[in-house]
Amino acid sequence: MSDPGTTFSKHQVTCGDGLETLLNDPQDPHDPYETTETHLERLLGRALNSFDLPDSTVERLGTALAHSSALHSSHHSASLHRTTYRHTYLLADGSALSLWELTHNTGRDGSDQHELYAEESEARLAASRLPAGPLPGWTAERSDGTALDSDDDDDMALLSALLARPIPAQPRMYVPDNSADHARRVLRRAENVDRPGERTARRLRLAFAHHITQAFGRQCAVEGGRDAGFTLYEHQFLLLDGSEVSLWEIEHTATPDGRHMCEVYEDERSAREAMETRARVR
Repeated sequence: MSDPGTTFSKHQVTCGDGLETLLNDPQDPHDPYETTETHLERLLGRALNSFDLPDSTVERLGTALAHSSALHSSHHSASLHRTTYRHTYLLADGSALSLWELTHNTGRDGSDQHELYAEESEARLAASRLPAGPLPGWTAERSDGTALDSDDDDDMALLSALLARPIPAQPRMYVPDNSADHARRVLRRAENVDRPGERTARRLRLAFAHHITQAFGRQCAVEGGRDAGFTLYEHQFLLLDGSEVSLWEIEHTATPDGRHMCEVYEDERSAREAMETRARVR
């Protein structure tokens, strides 16, 4: 059964016996007359990572009869506006399913970006990764050892200097959480031709726990004067045989049309070299 605390937005539902029920939520921040089908199409269409939703979740959403949207949390500062919404759907079998939408102003020229997650914990993790300013404790210097002046407006030099820095040592806090499927989804969204192959994919089917670390994140100007965002994550997996495997994922917007793109590599060096190449060559 659906959550008794959830009131669904206005939508005409046709039941099996032909009975039509009208559900209404006066607090829905969206158009109360928008059908659930249209609402889902709009939500999935604007999300940068809709391809990362589990297939089973997308299939269940295909049976949605009604929906309700509510503000879950909000953060506003001088550099970051971040909002999380909970979208709850009433399914044909009488159960309810929720999607968590993260909206933030980290796009080009401060435009809004949208991300969707099947679990609240995933949305929280994604929100914690958003850049809120300069990376603490990180400095950059030129090849001759002199410090980069913040007034130099030399984003490319700063990016190169930061890319060369090692990741600060952090404890590996592995969490058993459907890790083999997480590895499959990371590999599936990779668009680079030199992404890890079938041999790595087979090994990662043995993953039973994983840990995600953000190694790098920055907005900078790329060739042509456009702004682009770069984020590097290490996905660390613990396998059933006790061994460890890492995937290095780059998320960036250094594409000709500013589109969000994911690339995955087997080692840190290759990932950092790819980021520097994407920043310089368009």
